[in-house]
Amino acid sequence: MTTPDPSVPLSLTDLAHDSSPGVEAQRAHFLTETVIAWPQDLASPQTPGTDVDVDAGSQGTDDRARSQDADGCRWELWTAPTGGLALADGQVAGGERLGTLTPRERSLTDAELEDGRHLEGFLALELSGVDRPTLEAALTGQLAVAQLRSDRVEVLTGVQIPGVLDALYAEQASVAPLGPRLTADGWEVSLWAPTATRVALQLDGGEHGADSPLPMHRDRAGIWRATGPATGPGSWTGRSYLFEVEVYVPAEDRVLTNLVTDPYSVGLTVDSERSVLVDLTDERWAPPVWEGTPAPRLERPAQQTIYELHVRDFSAGDEALPVELRGTYLAFGHPDSTGTARLRELAQAGLTTLHLLPTYDIATVPELRSRQQQAMIPAGAGPASTDQQAAVGEVADQDAYNWGYDPFHYLAPEGSYATEGHQDGGERIAQFRTMVGELHAVGLQVVLDVVFNHTAHDGQHERSVLDRIVPGYYHRLDLDGVIADSACNSNTATEHAMMRRLMVDAVVLWVRHYRVDGFRFDLMGHHRRQDMVAVREALDALTPEADGVDGTRIYLYGEGWNFGEVADNARFTQATQGQLDGTSIGCFNDRIRDAVHGGSLMDPDPRMNRGFATGLFFTPNELSPDSAEQQRADLLHRTDQIRLSMAGNLKDFELLASTGDTLRGEQLDYNGSPAGFASRPEETVNYVDAHDNETLFDTFVWKLPQDAPMEVRVRLNHLALATVALGQSPAFWASGTDLLRSKSLDTDSYNSGDLVNTIDWTMRDNGFGRGLPSAARNQHLWERQGSMLEDPAKRPTPEQIADSAAMALDLLRLRHSTPLFTLGDAQLIHQKVTFPSSGPEAPPGLLVMRIDDTVGPDADPAVDRLLVVFNSSPEPITEQIAGMAGIDLGLSPIQANGADPVVRETTWDARTGTVGIPAHTVAVLLQHRR
Repeated sequence: MTTPDPSVPLSLTDLAHDSSPGVEAQRAHFLTETVIAWPQDLASPQTPGTDVDVDAGSQGTDDRARSQDADGCRWELWTAPTGGLALADGQVAGGERLGTLTPRERSLTDAELEDGRHLEGFLALELSGVDRPTLEAALTGQLAVAQLRSDRVEVLTGVQIPGVLDALYAEQASVAPLGPRLTADGWEVSLWAPTATRVALQLDGGEHGADSPLPMHRDRAGIWRATGPATGPGSWTGRSYLFEVEVYVPAEDRVLTNLVTDPYSVGLTVDSERSVLVDLTDERWAPPVWEGTPAPRLERPAQQTIYELHVRDFSAGDEALPVELRGTYLAFGHPDSTGTARLRELAQAGLTTLHLLPTYDIATVPELRSRQQQAMIPAGAGPASTDQQAAVGEVADQDAYNWGYDPFHYLAPEGSYATEGHQDGGERIAQFRTMVGELHAVGLQVVLDVVFNHTAHDGQHERSVLDRIVPGYYHRLDLDGVIADSACNSNTATEHAMMRRLMVDAVVLWVRHYRVDGFRFDLMGHHRRQDMVAVREALDALTPEADGVDGTRIYLYGEGWNFGEVADNARFTQATQGQLDGTSIGCFNDRIRDAVHGGSLMDPDPRMNRGFATGLFFTPNELSPDSAEQQRADLLHRTDQIRLSMAGNLKDFELLASTGDTLRGEQLDYNGSPAGFASRPEETVNYVDAHDNETLFDTFVWKLPQDAPMEVRVRLNHLALATVALGQSPAFWASGTDLLRSKSLDTDSYNSGDLVNTIDWTMRDNGFGRGLPSAARNQHLWERQGSMLEDPAKRPTPEQIADSAAMALDLLRLRHSTPLFTLGDAQLIHQKVTFPSSGPEAPPGLLVMRIDDTVGPDADPAVDRLLVVFNSSPEPITEQIAGMAGIDLGLSPIQANGADPVVRETTWDARTGTVGIPAHTVAVLLQHRR
């Protein structure tokens, strides 16, 4: 059925016609054991729920009479165990009537709408006289609601069942054991499949013969179980398995037997074709470096200094490594790895955490290298040639590369990052753990990027798991029963108890059995606040004594974006910016990103708008319609946004704004929304670039004047990173941004292969000019990109890359040289952090942050005060800082002895409290305690 245009009311005749002869749409919503929500637009205008006169005290009243309104409209619930319900001559055929539905006088209750606010205004139809066993049996087949008038069916539509499944099963199923589990008696394998009529375990024959399906037994929670030995003859340990699930599939309108992997798989065969019974406590899969190396610890979340990295980007081009280790888990920590040498430098300077793009089992990369196709990059192609991307495009879906935002199995590591021959069962687990241990040994915590907001596929696709086990439950459906795809794939519904449980169970497993230190949640705003709190509470319950880890130290953050079918809390209270107060869960801060860059990611031309670090107001921009005065006002406003972000982006932090008003963070404007959205500093993650969109270097290629010299580009790259590194919130850098990393201007390199994604840690090549980026996502920009890629002045020399790398290390050293940069407490930030030289008369391009440790409790025993001064303008600035005359400050020893010779030209006149700062420079000045 074609999905109706939501702006056009669907008439009763249209729906009846669309639903004939079968039932396709699912416009009825089974919320509880007795309540079905029915759309008002399908009901007669004469049948509002409040107008129905029901004599609740009458006895012996015929159900059909009670389910009618004054105009003769009534509703019935129909079922067919194997499908086939249809309309024939105005009557339902092919099944049996399960019961009648009576319109309730009151509307849907707050409890019934708790996670379904989009059903506001629906009629509440009540089902009575159907006992639980009958209802459970009906849920294993086809369900439909018929709306009749004058004994003729005018609407027949399918039923969405997640609500009633939760009402019937969630209380028990949410706490019962799930997945493969090794007990004192052996293996227990379990699968939640309450709508299945039969489930069998197809266990491989091992050494003793062919596959032998074993019947599984269902309990009251809708969970099917089977048990077997863990040792001795016939042991299940290490054997692969599938489930045979006999289940009614609405989209097919028939009962199918699906062969499917375990959604709780902890081990897999090559290409995830079968699940494997792996004992995660087996010593074979516990490498010494992992078992014996504790994770680094942080005193407070605000100290988080995060480096985002893709496993393959890290080493695919590392010629110092053996070929078989490139692009694998085992590249991390290898003594010859140039990337590891750089990570060690970063960690010694103050980097605390490595964020890995998805490393759970993904659906898009062939796991054996022998099955991976290689792009044949033509020799001699120019920096703006289309040949390179064409070669990559030919094999893009069969090569070794994808970012991995396409989940397959959430509890098992991805096999393509294991070395050849080690993708099966426990081998990939051991290699993943080796990587974690090596990173801990370097001094870095490990954060996993997790994607619980969608799956790669749904329905009967061979790489769909959840939807082939409980069709229509795990994914979020629109009002017609179509799976939402605002996340670019098949959106999941963690508002449903067992999808939420899968998310919680997965993160707990990764912490307990892999000892990772945090999680970044993709499109976190598609989850409920309540879901994220559930994750937080489950982790907080982990203890060193019982679980080997202190779960309270696990840091959580994610994309708190507000869009899609859940936008503006349309269905529930989302886990978005400003709605996670008190949780200490971080949201990415696009305010500082856009203020530093200028404009936003939605700009039709990235050259149109500039920002604090891209020359706004100071350099001519023929594409900007704004006058010089408008640009000045815009720059001052963006500088306010950066000030607030550097103060933790707190809702209640006060600053003198460019308007002349003293504003709280939540009053400062960001494109019509509050700029400040955090109640604690760790609830904001400051960043200026990430894997998405262009790299920071490439953004500056677009936005800076085309004739800007490379020395200026290097300094402004450093200035942008400093806004993140020297703020009170967790700091986040994309990998290679310290090395001026380019992706040859690719706007979205998720499937662009090694060509543009590989990082050169030797600093000979930053990646600029490796050909035009992929046609699929960039061809509309090729004309502009081509001229830039062909400009040799935009390619940094190895010496310039090395300068940027060394200056970045100084930023990390500065951030961690004093606890004043990471106070970690909102009250301390209010007490100690101020921004002099702000307001409408502030010099454009100047940002001054003062942190005064003489106010409130001491945070640093060695430092009384510090002053951070940014000058993003092309000229030196001399500024008298109010209230600082007589205070003796000096340039931080880190910068005085550091990599940037220009910052050493910074001056401080203690008598007048006047700072002099060179162009395109950030300086940190200190007053040490006496």
